[in-house]
This record gives sequence, C-alpha cells and structure tokens, in this order.
Amino acid sequence: MKRIAIIGGGISGLTAAYRLEQKRAQGMPLEYLLFESSPRFGGVIASERIDDCIVEAGPDSFLSEKARAADLCRELGLGDQLIGSNDAERKTYILINGQLVPIPDGLMFMVPTNFLAAFSSPLFSWITKLRMIREWFYRPHASSDDISVSEFVERHYGREMVDRVADPLLAGVYGGSAEGLSLQSVLPRFAEMEANYGSLGKAMLAQRKHQGASARPLFTSLRGGMTQLTDALIARVPQPALRANSPVQLLKPDSGKWLVVSSGRTQEFDAAILATPAGRASELVTEGTPQLAAELSSIRYSSSVTVGLGYDEKVRRALPPGFGFLVPCSEKVRIRAATFVHNKFPQRVPQNRALIRCFLGGTRDPQVLDLPEGEIAEIVRQDLAEVLGIRAAPDFAYVYKWEQAMAQYEVGHRAKIARIQNLLAENPSLALAGNYLGGIGVPDCVRSGSEAAAKISAELEI
Repeated sequence: MKRIAIIGGGISGLTAAYRLEQKRAQGMPLEYLLFESSPRFGGVIASERIDDCIVEAGPDSFLSEKARAADLCRELGLGDQLIGSNDAERKTYILINGQLVPIPDGLMFMVPTNFLAAFSSPLFSWITKLRMIREWFYRPHASSDDISVSEFVERHYGREMVDRVADPLLAGVYGGSAEGLSLQSVLPRFAEMEANYGSLGKAMLAQRKHQGASARPLFTSLRGGMTQLTDALIARVPQPALRANSPVQLLKPDSGKWLVVSSGRTQEFDAAILATPAGRASELVTEGTPQLAAELSSIRYSSSVTVGLGYDEKVRRALPPGFGFLVPCSEKVRIRAATFVHNKFPQRVPQNRALIRCFLGGTRDPQVLDLPEGEIAEIVRQDLAEVLGIRAAPDFAYVYKWEQAMAQYEVGHRAKIARIQNLLAENPSLALAGNYLGGIGVPDCVRSGSEAAAKISAELEI
C-alpha cells in the first residue's frame, strides 16, 4: 500500500486528490491524505448566495478556450450547470480622465483588427493611430530573449497602448503590471505572431481567418457559483482523507520516504504533492531540497481585494451596458477593475437587482489589504460615485481579502520554472501543483493538479 500526502486544498490539490481517488477506486493499492491549513477547502474559489445573488469572492469564471475546467465539470456530472457569459453584452470600458471610454470593436487584447473602429475611438491619440498603420508593415522578428509585456507592446504600438490598454488588462487578470510581467510566460502566442508575421495585426487576422468565428462564449462558469466545482471534487474524496485545519509544519525526506509533521503528529508517506503557493512550498522543502526551495522562494505574488455590492433596480437601469470597466494606474481612484455581474452572467442576479464586483490591490497597491473592511467598502463606494455616479447606498457590500494569492509571471519566469522542473526530476516522489507553474486560471490549476497526480502515480507504479 502506497501512501501519498497532498498539501494544499485549493483547486489544484483537490484535483490531484480526485485523480488519485479514481486510481484507488480502480483497485490501485494506495491511500492519500489531503492537508489544508484553513477550515475550508477550495482556496480562492468561494461563492456566496446573498439576497438571491451569486457573489463570487474569487474567480467568477474561466476562459472557454481552455477546456480542462469545463471537461472536469462534465466528468463530475455538472455539465448541465455550465453557463456561458452573455457575450451580446460584452462591452468593456477604460477609464480615461475620469470618463468611461469603450474599447473599440476588433481590439484583441491590444491588437487592432478593425482599423475603422480603432481610428474613430477617442481611446487613442492620433500618434497611436499612426503607429497602428506603421505596425502593419513590421517584418518578422524572432528573439530568444524574454522581455516585459510593456517593452513588447510599446515596440509595436507605443507607450499609450501600454498605459491605456495592456497595463489595466494585466492588472485585472494578474494583479501585476506590464513592466514586470514576462512576454514569454504571459503572452507566448504574441511572441510567436511576431516571429512568424512581424505585424501582430496581420497575424491576428490570419489566425481568425484560419479558425473561423468561434461560437463559444468568451467565459464559462457554473450556474450556482464556482464552488459547485470544488464542492463536487470534495464530495468525490472520502471524508477520512480530508484534513482541514491541519497546517503542515515540516516535509522532510527520510530514507526514501517523506515525513510530514502536522498538528503535532509525524506521518510517513511514499510521495508528496505540494499544492500550495510557491512561497509556502519553499518553506516546506527548505530542509530536504534547499536548491528547489531557493527557486520557489524567488517567485513573487500579489495580493488583492474583491468587493461585491448589490443595488436595486433603479441603479441597474442607470448603469451602462457591458461587462464592466478597467482603470489605468494614472486615474485617481483605487478600484483597478469592476464587473457588472448582472450583464456578464444574468443567471446569477434577479432582474430587479444590480451586482457589481470591484477589484483593488495588486502589485501597485498592496497597502489596501491593511485597511479595515468597512474602510475598503467606503473607498469603493466613493470610487463608484466618481466613476458611475452611484450615490445610493448598496443593499449589501461584502469584502474579501486574498493575501499573496496571485503568482507574478515576471521576466525570466519560464526559465525559472524549467530549473524547478529539472530539480524535481531529481526528486521523483515529489510533485508540485499551483497557479505559478503553467498558468494562473482555473483550467491551468486543474491541469496542474492532474499532472502532479499522474507523475506520482507513474513514479510509484500504481
């Protein structure tokens, strides 16, 4: 009988446990324990029903083009619960000089594919619009060096495109900045486009022509909230294997085994899966694998705050159409982004209510996490009054803090992960999973947990 320790009960660790449970149910001689330091499993995935609204504390969906998460939902019997974003309402605004300016049609991330829409948009100056024309004639350029997204975008479209589009988009997704994030790790397809086509505009149009129009919505989620996924995974894992409120103090190799110290008890395992943030994983492996610990400790994280606010029908009617807005760091509000949930996922909000999710923090404003929840909610109310003209008090306001939750894919990240994988090859009974390895989204974490379980299963020949 082989024993496996899984440390970390977020979506990555839960997926790993589920995959091992499938092996065990098939008759494989194994047992496993899933250690989680907090009282609940699921990590940053957390949904609440408040006044008939589904309020997400963490991620509200995942990209439809990454099939791992949706496939897992179907595998767990949740296929009929999958919902797509209401893309008929998919308009996003950028806050420029205190005014909401729509992102023009055909702008794919920061690549204009509809010149008429881009040229008629007040989002860009004429200097940037002329850069768009010049970019069309760029020659193919391949580079093995990793650079920042900021340097890449500026090379193609100028600084204004960085400040007004690329940076706020990345702040909303990664909680980071275009200056700090790696092109190879965050936008590898764009590096390939530049190498093959030169012009990103040409590349995007060629790709669209080859693939055809997609019938899929941009985002996919679950009708009752993202916790439907984590709850379904938890339900597939036997209760004796779930160890909540069980922080692990030590993970130590010993004579071909792994010793796990948790809650004052030492247990022996044949293998271990670390599904924690990189910094915590570093602390746990310092004694046994100091080189691996050093690499893991160098991966930075950002913190964030999510605030969900519910309003009445009057506010809903006054709000602009669309999915929400993004805020460049030059604007004088602390909100970095806001989502109009009643438009994005209308199934989650009664027709007579408005639900707005606001995001704060990131690498540029980590101090916001130190503020009391009431003060954060008041900051958000003042910002929404400034941006949207909402003067009414919300029917509810819930604040969720996520400290050191989002891995930062900084320049050099891909090489760092390659070194980590090489070091792991020297420790075949140890596997890693999490949002710092190959993508930060839910599908990436699902893949990460599945691959960790597969590696350990192969190593133990079970």
